[in-house]
Amino acid sequence: MRFFPLLLIAVIVYNVIAFGTGVTHHDAYGTLNSAITIHMFSGDDWRYSVGDALVTLSLVLLFVEIVKSTRTSSRQIVNHGLSMLTFVVALVEFITLHGFATSTFFLIMVMCLVDVVGGYTISIIAAEHDLGLGRAGTD
Repeated sequence: MRFFPLLLIAVIVYNVIAFGTGVTHHDAYGTLNSAITIHMFSGDDWRYSVGDALVTLSLVLLFVEIVKSTRTSSRQIVNHGLSMLTFVVALVEFITLHGFATSTFFLIMVMCLVDVVGGYTISIIAAEHDLGLGRAGTD
């Protein structure tokens, strides 16, 4: 499970929503905007939509991915490769498929990119610390 890119879950959920609603921008957008209203103590009404829930889930998964990238193992190399593949698939879907040009999917795609860049960066830094690389006295 450590090598599985968790943000792929968010991409798959969005695909289910988009393809399950007939793959039109308006159908996917309507499903993502269906919301519950929560009455706050302040008197305001907070509309929490399906798209908001999916972005929230994606943020939690991104956090877990960033924490996973602090490990330096061969499994992480596989995870980084699969995360890159997830980002490329999300980018292609965003650009080419109907129903994917929404802010919700754009934010998920950006989180996939942050996972890739952050994962590689954190892994490199963690590996340097594990191997004791770097010049003495620069810390």
